[in-house]
Amino acid sequence: MDAFARRLLDWYDRHGRHDLPWQRPRTPYRVWVSEVMLQQTQVATVIPYFECFIAALPDLPTLAAADEDRVLALWSGLGYYRRARHLHAAAQACVAQHGGELPSDFDALAALPGIGRSTAGAILALAYGQRHAILDGNVKRVLSRFHGVHGWPGERAVGNTLWRHAGEHTPATRVADYTQAIMDLGATLCTRGNPNCEACPQARDCIARRDGLTRKLPHPRPARTLPEKHAVCIVLRDRRNRVLLQRRPPAGVWPGLWSLPEAADPRAAHALAIRLADLHGNAGEALPEIRHGFTHFRLRIAPHEWRGASERHTVADDPDTRWCSRNDLAALAVPAPIRKLLAR
Repeated sequence: MDAFARRLLDWYDRHGRHDLPWQRPRTPYRVWVSEVMLQQTQVATVIPYFECFIAALPDLPTLAAADEDRVLALWSGLGYYRRARHLHAAAQACVAQHGGELPSDFDALAALPGIGRSTAGAILALAYGQRHAILDGNVKRVLSRFHGVHGWPGERAVGNTLWRHAGEHTPATRVADYTQAIMDLGATLCTRGNPNCEACPQARDCIARRDGLTRKLPHPRPARTLPEKHAVCIVLRDRRNRVLLQRRPPAGVWPGLWSLPEAADPRAAHALAIRLADLHGNAGEALPEIRHGFTHFRLRIAPHEWRGASERHTVADDPDTRWCSRNDLAALAVPAPIRKLLAR
């Protein structure tokens, strides 16, 4: 065990996080669900979602047997819904190919949907005690600063350098504690902004601290201008204050989730509203605009609301269109911006 690992484990024993919900108990299934949820999402945000998810789907066979709508509803608001679909598909693959258990072999685990090199390493280290390095966002930041690695970690050469350092520091013993420790260090001390170097166990040998580079390393992703897309959302409410939702297509924005009908502009929205419900002579009301950022673009939504709509028989016959009460919404996978719009 090198000095980096020894200092980190000493710090973890005194200051690390030992009471996270997926640590009590630390089973392969609970570790896996938490690691997928923690991809691109902070611990504080994940905890309530994890607890609800595990309460509803407590083990891998239960997740595999669940309806996709149920899985997505439990994920609703956490974002990056592809993670939930991959989790569901991987559980079904485990039932079909691995006897309903999460495999403990690296290659078999990494072959499952949504499990890449770092996630597979984290699961095997945390749940099985196997020696595997990880390289999530927190670890990239810690190692970039400690070793003074320049460049954006998303570049292949930079990533390869960080993987080499990650492997060198990962010990053969206490690997589960070490894996949790290095993630904790990045999340609590070696943060993106205002790192607490004075309390860091690695400060003495950290190149970024020595050279005054803690605010520059790791290098950010090269700046780019995100394209902007526009849409008009149709909020149809009937006389019982139910709202009309449609299931989105399997590709594109929010695939497979339940959302509001959309149109290209207000005139098209009015025409679609008339087709969906009896709204002749009702011009509707424009609601405040919604802005939402995705990884590759920004979305601006202009909601228009109509009240007092009448249900059409064509809607009742369409399994991908339904009138929903407030209670119905709680059980559906609805994008967070749309859920907030309907709540207000």
